[in-house]
Amino acid sequence: MRSEVSGVLIFGAHPDDADFSAGGVAALFAECGCRVKLVSLTNGDAGHFEMGGAPLAWRRRREAAASGTVLGCEYVTLDTHDGELLPTLELRREVIGLIREFKPDVVMTPRPWDYHPDHRYTAQVVQDALYMVTVPNVVSRAPHLDANPVVLYVHDGFQRPYPFVADVVADIGSVVERKVDALHCHTSQVYEWLPYNRGELDTVPLGEDDRRAWLRQTLEPRLRRAADLYRDRLIALYGDVHGSEVVYAEAFEICEYGAPLADADIPRLFPFFDGVGG
Repeated sequence: MRSEVSGVLIFGAHPDDADFSAGGVAALFAECGCRVKLVSLTNGDAGHFEMGGAPLAWRRRREAAASGTVLGCEYVTLDTHDGELLPTLELRREVIGLIREFKPDVVMTPRPWDYHPDHRYTAQVVQDALYMVTVPNVVSRAPHLDANPVVLYVHDGFQRPYPFVADVVADIGSVVERKVDALHCHTSQVYEWLPYNRGELDTVPLGEDDRRAWLRQTLEPRLRRAADLYRDRLIALYGDVHGSEVVYAEAFEICEYGAPLADADIPRLFPFFDGVGG
C-alpha cells in the first residue's frame, strides 16, 4: 500500500538509537514508499572501550549509513560529541532546520526521562524545536511549516514521572529480520561496546553468521516486549484475530506538543495497519 505520508523523521541521541526504538516501523514506512530519515544528534565518539574520537565517529557514521541502506532510509549523523549533548540554542536551530527541510508528517523522538543525559537532551531539544518550526522569524535557512507534524515518543520502560502510554503499537513481524540486520550493521555497538558494558563480551561469537544468530537470540525478549505488554492496544488497532497473533511490535506515545492524533487517523498515517478495531 502506498502511503499518504510524505515523510517520517526519527531522532535518536546515538547512531543506533533510532534503529533499536523504531527500526521496524522505519522499514514498514519505507516499504510503503514513504521518505524516512533517521537522525543521530551525536556522532557516537565515546561509545567504545578501546577506540574513540574521530576514528570511532567515522566508524559509527559508516555503520549508521549501512543500517539505513538495510532499512531503506537515509541516516544522518550530526557531529556533537557523544556524552556532551546539551539542549543549546545552536542545536535547537539545527533541529528546526532539519524538520523544516524534511517536512515530515510524523516525527519520532525519545521521552525526556532516561538514564542517559544524551537521550534526555535529545528529547528536550526536539520538543523545544516543535512549536518553533512554525514561527517564520526563527531560523532563516528553511521556510517555516504551516503546522506541526504528529509527534510520537518511542517506547521506554521508565516509570517516573509517569509510565509510557502505548497510543500506537505496530506489528513489525514482517520486517523483524530486517531490523535485526540493520542492528547487525552497528558492529562497534552490538558486538563490542554494549556487551562490554554489560560484562558479556566473552559471550559474543567471532564468526559473522554466528554473531548474527547470537544477536537475534539476544534481541528476542526485547523484540517481543511491546507486543506482550500492549496486547489490548494491538487488538484495538488490528482487530481480535490479527492483534492476538502479533509477536513482534514497536510502541509509541503521542506527544501533545505535536499535531493531535485520533485513532481514526492512524490508518492514514500508518498505512501498514489493516484496519482500526476491525
